[in-house]
Order: sequence, then C-alpha cells, then structure tokens
Amino acid sequence: MTAPAAPSARGVAPEEVLGKAYDARLMRWVWGFVRPHWLLLVGAMAMMLLSVAFEMAQPLVIKLAIDDYILAGDTAGLAGVAAGFMALVVLQSAAMFAQLYALTLLGQRSMRDLRVQLYGHVLHQRAAFFDRMPVGRLLTRMTSDIESINEMFASGVVTLVADVVKLAAIVGMMLYLNWAFALLTLLTVPLLAGVVEYARRLMRTSFREIRVKLAAMNAHLSEHLNGLKVVQLFTRERQSHAEFNALNAAHRDAYLGAIRADVTLYALVEAIGTVAVALGAWYAAGQIGHGGVTVGLVVAFIEYVNKFFVPVRDMSAKYTVMQSAMAATERIHRLMATDEPDAPVAGEPDADAAGGRIPPPRPGAPAIELRDVTFGYRPDEPVLRGVSLAVPRGHTVAVVGPTGSGKSTLIRLLARLYDPDRGAIYVGGRDISRLPAPVVRRLVTVVSQDVFLFSGTIADNVRIGAPDATDAQVEAALARVGADRVLARRGVDIHAPVAERGANFSAGERQLIAFARALVRDPEVLVLDEATAHVDPEAERLIERGVAELMAGRTSLVIAHRLSTVRRADEIVVLVRGRIVERGSHDELIAHGGVYARLEGTVVR
Repeated sequence: MTAPAAPSARGVAPEEVLGKAYDARLMRWVWGFVRPHWLLLVGAMAMMLLSVAFEMAQPLVIKLAIDDYILAGDTAGLAGVAAGFMALVVLQSAAMFAQLYALTLLGQRSMRDLRVQLYGHVLHQRAAFFDRMPVGRLLTRMTSDIESINEMFASGVVTLVADVVKLAAIVGMMLYLNWAFALLTLLTVPLLAGVVEYARRLMRTSFREIRVKLAAMNAHLSEHLNGLKVVQLFTRERQSHAEFNALNAAHRDAYLGAIRADVTLYALVEAIGTVAVALGAWYAAGQIGHGGVTVGLVVAFIEYVNKFFVPVRDMSAKYTVMQSAMAATERIHRLMATDEPDAPVAGEPDADAAGGRIPPPRPGAPAIELRDVTFGYRPDEPVLRGVSLAVPRGHTVAVVGPTGSGKSTLIRLLARLYDPDRGAIYVGGRDISRLPAPVVRRLVTVVSQDVFLFSGTIADNVRIGAPDATDAQVEAALARVGADRVLARRGVDIHAPVAERGANFSAGERQLIAFARALVRDPEVLVLDEATAHVDPEAERLIERGVAELMAGRTSLVIAHRLSTVRRADEIVVLVRGRIVERGSHDELIAHGGVYARLEGTVVR
C-alpha cells in the first residue's frame, strides 16, 4: 500500500512513501540473494536454538540451588551448582556470539551480491532513465538502503524469530512450573499487545516519512556538491544552506514520531513487566509451602517473567529495523524491476556481430546514413524531424546550427544513447538498432565538449576505450595530439595522478587527453561534439595537427563553432529546428547567402 508522496527537494520528483513491516513477496525476493549462503543461515538458527536452551536452563539451576542447597544449608554442594550455572552462561554467550557472527557474515555476503547486481543493473540502463532519476536517489539505493537490509540480518528478522522462540519457551517453562502463576502473568498480555500495536502504528507512519526525507536530502547534497562552483560563483551559499537546513530539519522532525513511539513502548512495557512481577510475588507470597510452591520456584518464575518482557521491550527497535529494511527493499526492488535496457537489439540481431564481433561494412554503403530520422525526448516535442543524411567513407561532415536545433541529439542517436522514434541509422550499411550497444560504440567514438576524467592516472583515462593498450601506445597517442608537450611542461608522465573529475587539469588539457583516448580506440567513425569549444587559442594551435591526424583516413562528424574546424569539412550541414535546411561547402553556403551565411558571423567564428 502506498501513501501520497511527500514534498521533496526543489526540482526533484518526490518519492512514494512505501513500506510494510513485513512483506512476504519482498522477503522471497531477498531470499534469492541469501540462498547461496544458506549454510550460514542454518548455522545461525542452530546457534539461536542452543542459546535459548542454555538461557532457559539458568532459572531452573537457580531454583535447584535455592531449594536443595541454600535452604538446606548445603554450601559444599552449592559450588558445583554455581559452576554449572556459570557454564550455562558461558555456553549461552558463545552460542550468541556464533549466531551474531554467522548472521553478520550472511548479511554482508548477501548484500555484496545485491550491491553488485544493482550497480550492474543501473550501468545498463538507457540514458533516458538517468534523465528522470536523480543521482542522489541512486546513491541512497546503493548505500543506505542496502545497509538497512543488511541490518535486518544482524538485528532484525532472524533475531525476531529468536525472540518468538524464546517467548514460546518461556511461556512453556512457566506453565510447566506452575500454571496458575503463568495464567496470572499472561493476564497482562492483552494490555501489552495494545501498547505494541499503538507504537507500531506511530513508528510505521514516522519511518515512511524518514526514508522520503533522507532521499530528498541526498538528492540536494549530490546536486549542490557537484555544482558547488556554480553555487559559489553566483553567491548562492546562503540560499543553498537554507534549503539544506529545511530538508535536514524535515528529516529530524520525521524522526520525532519514531522516538516518541520508541520511548512510549519501552516505558510502558517496563511498567507492565514490573506490574506482572509484583502480581506474581503477591500471589506467590500466599502460596509458598502449599501445593509444592517453594521459594526457589518463585524466584525461578520471577526470572522467567523478567526474561519474558525483555524481547517485548526491545521489539520497538526490531520493528524499526524491519520497517526500514522493507521500505529499502521495496525501493531497490522497484529499481531492479525497471525495464529500460541500454540500446536493446531490435528485431533480428546482425549475424556478423554475434559474440560482440565488429561486423565488416557493406560494400559501397555510406559510412553514416540517417534515413528519415525523427526523435523527441518527449512524445509531443520532436527535436529532429525527418532528418536524412549520408556521409561517404573517409569524409568529414560538419553540423552547424543555432542552439536547440538538434545537433547534440544527432550525436546521441548515432551512439545509441537514445533510439529514433521513427526512421533508421546505419553505420557502414549496418542498421545500428540490430547491433549490440558495445559494438555500436566500438564503431563510433564521441569526443564531447564536456570531458569527464576519472580519478586514477592519465594512462588509465586514455585506456578507457582500449584497456589492452600498452604504455607505448598511450604515449604515442598523447604525442600525436600534442599532449606530450603539456606533460613535459608539467614534468609528469602518463602515470601522473588524475584527481576526481580531472580537477587538477585545465579544460584544454582534459580535451587533449580525450583526443588521445579516441585515438587509442581507433574507431571507424569519429564524432567531435564541439570538442574544441573549451580549448584556448594556444592549445588549439598545439592540437590542430593532432586533430588532423585523428580525423585522417576515417569518417568524421563534427559539431563545431570554430570557423577553422568547419572550413576543413568536406560538407557542411545546417540544422534549424530539427530539419536540414542547407548543405554544401563553406564557400557554396556563403555564396548562397542563406542561414549559414548569417551564422558565419555569429555562431561560427
């Protein structure tokens, strides 16, 4: 059952509030990750039964000590009984240690498997999925949500089963010792059940809100920390801090209900337990010496009563753990059930691409061909409208146009980050919708204007598309694009560290590394998506020869705003509002005096 969505971070779609304290369907799904480690679960359950048995025997030993030794004045025999009691305590502690160790290990191994599968699932989602799913929410799924499920193993469902077994054993022992005492004690159970149900309702409502507030807070943190430079440049620190303060306060307030319920349950259960002990003591006082009631029996019975209320008193904490785990499981299950695979093969797969092989180009086919391609990120808002374009092998085609005309969208379709709504795209005469995504992206390499470098080394980043490339090949690629001079000025080599997102390199230096990355990959089709937009004039002169070598002998599609890049193209295509309105060489389009001629003095410079 779902409740209405709660308010979330500004600009982020709110999450549904979910969660039962126990959901058999979700537990069956989680069992799929636990099953491979079932021996640990069996071991934990066996240790749990032993722990309960050792604990249940302790009051009987106390009864024996009082009735047969202390009251009889047999202090010599008391030492053996005391040693037996200590042995039971040690054995119970050892069994509990083994139980908790096995449960923790079970949880860690199961959650490792779940985390790996979840990460792999997210990696293979299509780009449109990430347009809707905030990164902060995904981080919550892979970190705190999985930890909530892991906690269920350590102090949740299995220990809850242990508590139920312990309660049943205690009731059985009390009935065995004296059924009248037992019934008197159990008179408090209806009141106890009412208190637990009241606290459960409070905690359920509160905890559902806690998960929603946490996801909103994580989304805000992820967005604003990634955009920290923008926040600082536009002096938004105070507003950002105020927004986070509001989200943090909402998260705090969501906990208040759970805290009140927890405190109420603990206090009332403690009071009811004390009342039950008092009733037992009052009744026992008048029964000692009658019907086999002894002082030892009364003491043992009071011990069982105290033990009876301990798991009930701790039930609020276990319920919170279970509530958290079920809410987290529901969210992860929904994420895993998302059916948006990245670039699935449509229709009959290309037989030549079986096993990830690179299929040979069709004889005489253009290197790139778009046939009546129409696409929109939203069904009612097309970005490309019936685009048809053929690029011969070895040619360079530049795509220009005003902002929003669909230039970058064309690149995303070519790399199969998205699929056309209508029409088809061919590379070397092969329909890319019939090729696996890795094959398409091996044929087509994109160098974007926003270069992303991963933490590691320069060599690691150059090898992203060609993990088997040797150091010599990496160095040669860097030299061809002119990056060797940059490294020489810095006094570093290809094993120099790269900070997160390449923060220790300038925009131009990151572009040079991206060019080398593409060169090592040696693609059939090269796409430069405004790849020199962030390169300063000095860096541009440095890499111009390298870019020419990179484009030499291979088909290139260039989206550029720099006149020098456009002039080198064999053909220029002008896009306006998702349609090709002009095409030709630079001189032809200037002479024509149309859209390109007007762009030449503004966009193309």
